[in-house]
Amino acid sequence: MNQHILPGEVKECEDDTGTGYLSISIPLHEPFPPEQEKLLEAISKKIPKRDCYFSKTEAALIFYYNSVDIDKLKNIIEKFYKDTTPGIINACTREKNIFDEIIEHVETNGSYGIKGRKRLYVGYNNERKVKDRKVQVKKRSSYFYALDNNFTKEVNEIPKEFENRIFCADSEELLKKLPDNCVDLVFTSPPYNFGLGYDTGEDGQHWELYFKKLFAIFDECIRVLKYGGRIIVNVQPLFSDYIPSHQIIANHFMERKLIWKGEIIWEKNNYNCKYTAWGSWKSPSGPYLKYTWEFLEVFSKGDLLKPGLRENIDITGDEFKKWVVAKWSIGPDRNMKKYDHPAMFPEELVERALKLFSYQHDVILDPFNGAGTTTAVAKRLKRRYLGIDISEVYCKKSELRLKELLDSYVSL
Repeated sequence: MNQHILPGEVKECEDDTGTGYLSISIPLHEPFPPEQEKLLEAISKKIPKRDCYFSKTEAALIFYYNSVDIDKLKNIIEKFYKDTTPGIINACTREKNIFDEIIEHVETNGSYGIKGRKRLYVGYNNERKVKDRKVQVKKRSSYFYALDNNFTKEVNEIPKEFENRIFCADSEELLKKLPDNCVDLVFTSPPYNFGLGYDTGEDGQHWELYFKKLFAIFDECIRVLKYGGRIIVNVQPLFSDYIPSHQIIANHFMERKLIWKGEIIWEKNNYNCKYTAWGSWKSPSGPYLKYTWEFLEVFSKGDLLKPGLRENIDITGDEFKKWVVAKWSIGPDRNMKKYDHPAMFPEELVERALKLFSYQHDVILDPFNGAGTTTAVAKRLKRRYLGIDISEVYCKKSELRLKELLDSYVSL
């Protein structure tokens, strides 16, 4: 095994059996206490060498790792210090810090796969490698339907009078007051038009008029969205009227030259299956399909990439790996009675979307803000926000949620 590793440098290497490892070297500024050899022995007895192991020279402690059960490794180290006498602990303070450095390095290495309780750091994506990947990606990323757009890359600040505000207004008219390219992400769920008893508006209106108004609002959302910004629409097919609303909305965005970034299935855990409509019972003549999920349609304006400052990223490695799997199992919101709203999405749904597709301090817009879930989560996650809803009742409830959030900060 090659041990010529510079302090703090990560290298790839192989042992005599061909097993691949990453390695990190931590310099020893004083002789390694003999008592620490017991800890190295304990680790080697409880963790297979093919997973990870330590090697020691006069100048450094080197950690080789292929796959790591972080919790198991930390427990072994913590138990050793817990069971060790105070005199030995005092003599080994520097070495304990060395092990802490190694654990911290492994935990912050974000390039890994998952298998059971282990993080796989070597060879986890071998099966996914494609020859001439850059060429292949370039060929695949043409999204021909969005190429001839006229979007500009200029960036405008949202006017201060609209920042961190809730407005009771017609979204189409209010958004016309905003400059182009001033919003980072739109997250919304348009009224379902199921006659669910919304506070204001004729939710049973003719579908052509409904989509005409909806698309007028979405066109304003596209205009105010920054280049590289995202629009995320939570929508459920209007199965009672056999209208694939998610496809109609997606088609509109594609016609407006947005790039389809993906589709997330929000699995609500059989929530809708409490209804008892079956259609043609035990007959193929006209069975009625049931849906336990809704969709999140995700689109980008001009570019799939959205640059931002590293210090404004607040998603963890584990969250990222779980949430890029585009099926999110989240129960329905439990506050619909509290806020007297028939179709609220849960805060967790918004939190995942905002952390996965935006940065802290980004501007988040919801043109159908309802009882204010989007704006409340945006504030909690240190995003700026603009919420618009035509219902004065719901706007007041949105303001109340923000006040409750602020009060909870003050009480801490």
